[in-house]
Amino acid sequence: MKWQHERDANITYCMNSLEQAQIEYEALIQKFQSAIIATANKQGIPNASYTPFVIDEFKNIYIYISGLSTHTQNLVVNPHASVMLIEDEDKTEQIFARHRLTFECTATLIERDSDTWYEIMNSFHARFGEIMEVLSGLQDFRMFKLTPKEGRFVIGFGAAYFISGNDLNQLKGRSV
Repeated sequence: MKWQHERDANITYCMNSLEQAQIEYEALIQKFQSAIIATANKQGIPNASYTPFVIDEFKNIYIYISGLSTHTQNLVVNPHASVMLIEDEDKTEQIFARHRLTFECTATLIERDSDTWYEIMNSFHARFGEIMEVLSGLQDFRMFKLTPKEGRFVIGFGAAYFISGNDLNQLKGRSV
């Protein structure tokens, strides 16, 4: 019966760990105003940058970026991108185990002056304020919707969780 008790304790621990991870996952996204974005050009040459973003309830990430930037040019020819939110170095307890969230995404250009463009631009205005008055008028800027297909949420050594499927709001247990 000892093994039964140990197994039940492990199941309870895992459930509590998953519940705690879920709370941290939801809180982490709200902490950030910008994300690291990795793109690649047509030849597969990578580029890492960052961009402010807004996010909807389905975890679609919207970015508004200059057409002159490398990551914009890359997204036009190669719609695959990785987005990462990562805990500040000065706030982490262990540099090798920074809390982080990554999503593998597909980018779609939102047509300027479409209903969707105005709806998302309103979210940018609400989040970032007056600067959006200037930026929204710049004709070289492009708005992209980054649709996550899957992701990974890491909150420490041995504590990595998958995010996938139709419900990107729900963590899916630890990865191996």
